[in-house]
Amino acid sequence: MQTRNIATSVIALSLMGATSTALADTWRFGLEETEGSVQYEYAMAFKQLIEEKSDGDTTVEVLPYGVWGSSYSTLYDAIQSGAIPLSFGSGFLGGTVPESQLMSLNYVMPNDQRETAEILNSDAFMKSDAWQQSFRERDLVPLAALPEGYQVWTANKAIETPEDMDGLQIRVMDNSLLRSTYQAYGAAPITIAYGELYSALQQGQAEGNIQPVFAHENMGFYEVQDYMIFAEQSQFIANLIANEEWYDGLSEDQRQMLDSTIDEMVEKGDEIQSDLNEERLTTIEDNSDIKIIRLDEAQRGRFRDLARPIRDDFVNLVGERGGEALDIVLEQVNASAADHSDDDS
Repeated sequence: MQTRNIATSVIALSLMGATSTALADTWRFGLEETEGSVQYEYAMAFKQLIEEKSDGDTTVEVLPYGVWGSSYSTLYDAIQSGAIPLSFGSGFLGGTVPESQLMSLNYVMPNDQRETAEILNSDAFMKSDAWQQSFRERDLVPLAALPEGYQVWTANKAIETPEDMDGLQIRVMDNSLLRSTYQAYGAAPITIAYGELYSALQQGQAEGNIQPVFAHENMGFYEVQDYMIFAEQSQFIANLIANEEWYDGLSEDQRQMLDSTIDEMVEKGDEIQSDLNEERLTTIEDNSDIKIIRLDEAQRGRFRDLARPIRDDFVNLVGERGGEALDIVLEQVNASAADHSDDDS
């Protein structure tokens, strides 16, 4: 989309919201992804719950990628200004909220994806001063985390060791921690706009890609790649965020309605991503001859060792508050692991 058209779209959205207040009947909800994605299915379920609980007094207008524009910075600017009061923000959000790059660290979260959802949405983490203030300093409020499934590598060659990734031009989101991580693995990470990625892979401008399974299928990336590699290094995590002024201006009833809906969506969101990724992997396998590689624990361990120092890079980059948020996550992960160990004994 032309820059002029993007600007026009945002101006139109701003004008639509110019007379709205926290008591507005319509909540606009911006997505980083297209229809058919995890974010879209989550937003539609969220919309249904809000509209049912409000007896139709509040409606949710879902704005997928492309409706509001195609530059993620445009979306984040619209949230900060209040033109779009609710949205998801993921890897690209690191440019606006550096601490959010915590979600991009590899080999931090538990292997069980439901556990990840519960840890990141726990009051201990989500309501912590470290996490809340990281966003509020940028006129945003973090409301929830949505793990969207494991990030899966694709390439035109098999990748089973760090040596296999040597020099690979793999596309990553515009996120310094991701670049550092894949440089540590030996790759040559590059950043390409999401809407331009298919042609870049097709033409060889990028040699590899990192996406959840549903995105590989939804955008057809698997059609121009030969291998799909499951390394279980990280889950793609989207942050549900709100404009601070909008959120703080909600009535008590609206706040309770929003909070209860978000609580319900933790389990629902995990079901959505699990079902959608399983369904899309079957579609990929049925419609291509792409080769599936699943790394074993020893193979993952080599990548895990290379990723471990990036935690220190994260703290050095974003500061003490980011370190506090990381410590909370690690404490929760370790406590969960201990609980499982006790259950097995």
